[in-house]
Amino acid sequence: MRIACVHQGYELYGSDRSFAESVAALRAAFPSADIEVVLPRSGPIVQILEAHASRIVFEPLWVLRRQAIARLATVEMARLPVAVFRAWRRLKACDLVYVNTSIVADYALAARLLPYKAVLHIHEIPEGAMRRVLVGLMRWSHADLIFNSRATRAAFGDPKAARAYVVYNGVAGPAAVEPMTYDGKRPLRVLLLGRINRIKGQEVLLEAIASMPAELQARVEVRLVGGAFESTERERA
Repeated sequence: MRIACVHQGYELYGSDRSFAESVAALRAAFPSADIEVVLPRSGPIVQILEAHASRIVFEPLWVLRRQAIARLATVEMARLPVAVFRAWRRLKACDLVYVNTSIVADYALAARLLPYKAVLHIHEIPEGAMRRVLVGLMRWSHADLIFNSRATRAAFGDPKAARAYVVYNGVAGPAAVEPMTYDGKRPLRVLLLGRINRIKGQEVLLEAIASMPAELQARVEVRLVGGAFESTERERA
């Protein structure tokens, strides 16, 4: 059995770890399968994939990112036919192609040409014009769909020409709630982990603290841990 697993990232954030867990699950389900992992470039994710992938290849992917829409709609449009052909060729050669997230446009487009080959795993809840684009792409693909929550499924709607499932992220919580140890005698320490972008909440947290009286602001220590995707400008902002 030949399986390809396609991912638009290369770091170790939530969607990256979810992808790695999916690859591990496929290896456990099909121990003798040839599993090829496709990434746009090398990165930290490679080290947790190597134990489960037959091989890892690096290829350009046509990814719909908000910050790149203007470039994709102009100069990058000429690259789309080649990207779709590359995706079609891999779909044709494989028994199953697992595509992580809804923004890998070349594979979603190519999936329509080879029914029953692709599975799209959707994690994001898009907004505005991007939502219309991604919902349209999902429906065009006719691929089977996995959503990570009921809210995500509701945002995209049920496809008419494909099967859809909700599979929650497999993250185990603590066995018991840890007791609160903060006694108010020192500043309150707030830690926010995650990708730095406009939908993850960093700006909301900072604006909330900025709206507090000065004497309360002085009693709060905030630490943001994470990075913006290929954008040092947003990290500095």
